[in-house]
Amino acid sequence: MTVRQRSGNWAEQRALRLLQAAGWQLLERQWHCRWGELDLLLYKPQRLLLVEVKSRRRCGLDGWGIASFTAAKRSRLAAAYRCWLAAHPGYHRCGVELVLALVPLPPARERVRWIRCWG
Repeated sequence: MTVRQRSGNWAEQRALRLLQAAGWQLLERQWHCRWGELDLLLYKPQRLLLVEVKSRRRCGLDGWGIASFTAAKRSRLAAAYRCWLAAHPGYHRCGVELVLALVPLPPARERVRWIRCWG
């Protein structure tokens, strides 16, 4: 596993712990299909939360990773979500929200920033 993969896993785990503490139940982590990956997909009754995790050691030109969340990335993420939903039809009636989690990596001490994208 590369340093980048370990950092990404650490950031996803940090975001996941915060969301589970808020009552969300993990359905999928790093779920893949031909259109991309869903970092985290969580559930509360009648609600799904799709979380795209971005991690950085410091705030650079891309603002902790927000600039990398391009229209093309959002389109691939939506396609991957539709693929997941096709494989899990029991969740069709759930509302869905997409959240971008900006997770500072150590040694940064900032809090995780949550940005609601749609839903």
